[in-house]
Amino acid sequence: MTHGDQRAAYERAVAGKSRLFAVWPGQWSSDLFEIDDLDEFAKALGIKHDEERTGLKDHIHEVEWTKDPYGDDNLRSQYLGIDVILACGCSINDLRTFAVQMKEQRGWVIATSGGWSKRGRPNGTTTYSLRARRKSLT
Repeated sequence: MTHGDQRAAYERAVAGKSRLFAVWPGQWSSDLFEIDDLDEFAKALGIKHDEERTGLKDHIHEVEWTKDPYGDDNLRSQYLGIDVILACGCSINDLRTFAVQMKEQRGWVIATSGGWSKRGRPNGTTTYSLRARRKSLT
């Protein structure tokens, strides 16, 4: 029995070399579940891209960004509040997936541990407010 490396466990399960289980811990006992839908497991963990869940196509995004005009621009801070518009028509429903795509496509380091928001009008432009490592923005 192993734990930790989700991608390796998924690949072993797909190859038929092992099975996947999940534990739901309780105070007095724990429940054990077998994961039988490997595609959903892979999509949920970002091993396979899931456009429906993330709102993001698997392509190079057309991104427009500006410094958040209402943010605290402390020059000592590693992170900067930014407003992002996706001109390609995608929407950000999963920040971690967007962060991975921006790291690969532009070298940006997007903060995933803090809050983020979106604002816009129906059938209009949506603006996403998030934080990015200042030095990674180009």
